[in-house]
Amino acid sequence: MKGRTIVLDHIDNREAAALMVDGKLDDFLIDGDAPRLGTIYRARADRPVKGQGGMFLTTPDGPAFLRQVKGLAPGAMLLVQVTGYAEPGKALPVTDRVLFKSRFAIVTPDAPGLNISRSIRDEDERDRLLEIAHEQMGDSKYGLILRSCCAGEGAEEIAEDISAMLAQADQVLADESTEPEVMLEGDGPHVLAWREWTEPADVVTQSGGFEDHGVLDALEIARGISEPLPGGGHFYIQPTRALVAVDVNTGADTSLAAGTKANFACAKLLARALRVRGLGGQITLDLAPMPKKDRRGFESSLRAAFKADPMETTLAGWTPLGHFELQRKRGRIPLSEVLK
Repeated sequence: MKGRTIVLDHIDNREAAALMVDGKLDDFLIDGDAPRLGTIYRARADRPVKGQGGMFLTTPDGPAFLRQVKGLAPGAMLLVQVTGYAEPGKALPVTDRVLFKSRFAIVTPDAPGLNISRSIRDEDERDRLLEIAHEQMGDSKYGLILRSCCAGEGAEEIAEDISAMLAQADQVLADESTEPEVMLEGDGPHVLAWREWTEPADVVTQSGGFEDHGVLDALEIARGISEPLPGGGHFYIQPTRALVAVDVNTGADTSLAAGTKANFACAKLLARALRVRGLGGQITLDLAPMPKKDRRGFESSLRAAFKADPMETTLAGWTPLGHFELQRKRGRIPLSEVLK
């Protein structure tokens, strides 16, 4: 099955969305029990953390942690936004740089100015989008970013998005309540799919779509630890409390050529495998044996794969034992915690 298909459905009464590319599960979003990414709170500063430059905050959904705070006294009220997933027993990661984000527009109250995505390079198109932005923003003191998917889209759709985000920002920022509360709940999987999966795709919304389009079968693989590699072999993904361990196995062929082939195949597939599973944090790759001269090519292949991935990932490099390490943002609830 060629092409891109977005499937919106439910699993165990949880809203979920799947992106299928050429018949394979490329991305998956599902509601969990934790606060959604993008949720905005009015929070109360609780206590500073010495040595980390951060502050614990009180929110209606439990403690949150804000990094790199200056001049914030305990008891102060502030707006914060959930930026990632908190492991059980840990505080929610939040930022005080609140954004109002939709498919075409991002309103940035703390960063004035009108900006167009750098990926839009056509000057005529940039001028067209700036005209739309100026008309909609007027004399607003907020900033605005028009996203890359605005290119070629109708002025009316873009203007509606800007207007909706401005109204959302006004509503939240005008609230002067003095108690911790949820100001705006983050988007669910179906809205996130519309917001983030912007390339042309067929959209399936009828109930049972996951079964009809092979999503459930793909999830069975994703719920396990093993992923097959093209040409033979597997790689295994096992989350532990400290890190995510990835082991590349060539199978019966133990030659250096087979090891190199398996490692490069893993490099191309790893971003998708982590994305679908919702895994982040410290990731350590135990690769198959390969010549040291191929390490640079492996890194290039890995970097190319993660460049297209929406989750921020840092390639930390090689360890003395020959492992390769990555640091990936915990932006989603692990699939294993939602589908048990």
